[in-house]
Amino acid sequence: MQPNDLKKILSSGLLSFPVTDFDAEGNFNKSTYIKRLEWLAPYGATALFAAGGTGEFFSLTPQEYPEIIKTAVDTCRGQVPILAGVGGPTRVAAAYAKEAEKAGAQGLLLLPHYLTEASQDGLIEHVAEVCKATNLGVVVYNRANCRLSPNSLAILADRCPNLIGFKDGIGDIELMVSIWRKMGDRFSYLGGLPTAEVYAAAYKALGTPVYSSAVFNFMPKLAMDFYHAVASDNHAEQNRMIDEFFLPYLDIRNRKAGYAVSIVKAGAKLAGYDAGPVRAPLTDLNAEEIDMLHKLMLKQGAQ
Repeated sequence: MQPNDLKKILSSGLLSFPVTDFDAEGNFNKSTYIKRLEWLAPYGATALFAAGGTGEFFSLTPQEYPEIIKTAVDTCRGQVPILAGVGGPTRVAAAYAKEAEKAGAQGLLLLPHYLTEASQDGLIEHVAEVCKATNLGVVVYNRANCRLSPNSLAILADRCPNLIGFKDGIGDIELMVSIWRKMGDRFSYLGGLPTAEVYAAAYKALGTPVYSSAVFNFMPKLAMDFYHAVASDNHAEQNRMIDEFFLPYLDIRNRKAGYAVSIVKAGAKLAGYDAGPVRAPLTDLNAEEIDMLHKLMLKQGAQ
């Protein structure tokens, strides 16, 4: 897929990040991962991101990464495009980019680099090196220690024709407005704050109508219904779902750091698609929290 074709796909519709399946010993479970993707693919997401943040990219080994991406690509071929998460140190991220392209991914999401802070010049070089390593379209994730300025993005846009998307996980409204005003339609803009539905209407007003839904992993109908309410500016329906599901969901998610992933895996298990435990350093929900989530899900009806 050509980068500009991917950009068009990412400019509308709902996106999601499937969790990565592990068995009881914490090893990649290919068979249940395939079943998960086969279940989710027909629901109407515009694209799926394999081995992204919700897919626990940060805990995957270099040996299992290519199999995860190839499994996603093969399972969803002809139904929904697969973008692969890449990240870590610059050379490692570039190596993952090559592996993902070899495995057949249609695009890449560049996650923040590892540990150290960096200047804007350093961030520019990091993103440029990864873009140079692949012919695929790249979406850069502005989050944590990767916080690109509007001027840095303008430099990257000139240097990297295949940098086609910008995903925001910071929530700095002033920064988003500045980026949008400077870059216009050069990028496809994606909302990427945890539980993005809560911010979806505000981000749409900022010129970012597309977002990624973690809840899609276990409540795909609800996630799609909410996206359509946002797309049609149906604020009454948005507010109803926020009050009835998303705010109580956040009360559970916010109990511990790292629960943004853990609660999704718990929900997947309750939905009948057990993805196994999270890997350290994350921790799973306790029994009380799982019961709270289960009752919340039951109120939403069949998916």
